[in-house]
Amino acid sequence: MAMSVLSPSTIREAQALLSRYLPVTRLVPARSLSRLTGKNVSLKLESDLPTGSFKPRGALYALTANLARREIREVIASSTGNHGAAVAYAARVLGVQARIFLPANPNPVKRTKIEELGAKIAEAGGADLTDAFQKACEYSKNAGIYFLNDATDPDLPAGPATIACEILDQQPATEVIYVPMGDTALIRGVAAAAKQRSPNIRIIGVQAERAPAYYLSWKQGKAVSTETCDTIADGLATRTPETENVNQIRELVDDVRLVSEKEMWAAIRDLLFEEHMVAEPAGAAATAALMQSKDSARNVVALVTGSNVAPDVLRTAACHKF
Repeated sequence: MAMSVLSPSTIREAQALLSRYLPVTRLVPARSLSRLTGKNVSLKLESDLPTGSFKPRGALYALTANLARREIREVIASSTGNHGAAVAYAARVLGVQARIFLPANPNPVKRTKIEELGAKIAEAGGADLTDAFQKACEYSKNAGIYFLNDATDPDLPAGPATIACEILDQQPATEVIYVPMGDTALIRGVAAAAKQRSPNIRIIGVQAERAPAYYLSWKQGKAVSTETCDTIADGLATRTPETENVNQIRELVDDVRLVSEKEMWAAIRDLLFEEHMVAEPAGAAATAALMQSKDSARNVVALVTGSNVAPDVLRTAACHKF
């Protein structure tokens, strides 16, 4: 079973490790969303973490696990930004060099954060991750290199699994968790931990309409690639699903919803003006899906997974009504 990929003991180990470096993120009531939906809505603020997104959970756990197994001269990643910043942060904390491969013209907020954390940066190819990933693969053939690939690393999902543990400690009555879905490490970790603790809980994945590869794969039961993934939500911009990831989300995830660009703009605006929270498009995707939801559940949590929004995107969300 896919759930057995993450054992309870592994999740407890991840909790113990991460408690040494990271705070428990806040779970806060969302009054405007509760009024809109008629539900008891809470938001899990992963932007509380040091790099402004949930990603340090997985990067810290995976890098620590691999340092215990072998000598690592340099850890590398290919990333649209948040994973790269998380790897740079984990490397600095654990005393390892880091190199991050980014697509061309990356989110400037995320690029600056990676630089400030001391990692070397290599930009490669087009706007999505394909060329950056290929460059990282080539570089990883050098001795002493650990390629921390958040789509396929077997250790990494234990980090985001701790999010579900925190949610259920903070609000045991939670019935549904909305989770943005990019490369699926986040939702695989959250779903595995949540269902171990609360078997009847429902996990709803959220993808961008313009980057629906894992949505299509979840629906069809096989990996379905897309030609492009042109979305404002760079954290959701995946187009080549991994077969094993598809198998796991088919077992662990109860439903997958698509949100439009307009709906993500609206969610960013609502979070900003109604809840006084800054969210990037991927970070607001779960809120966007929740705003359209007709589910009957009363106690609902949506993850706000990152706040590293580019200034022009935040300006557009603030100045236009969607």
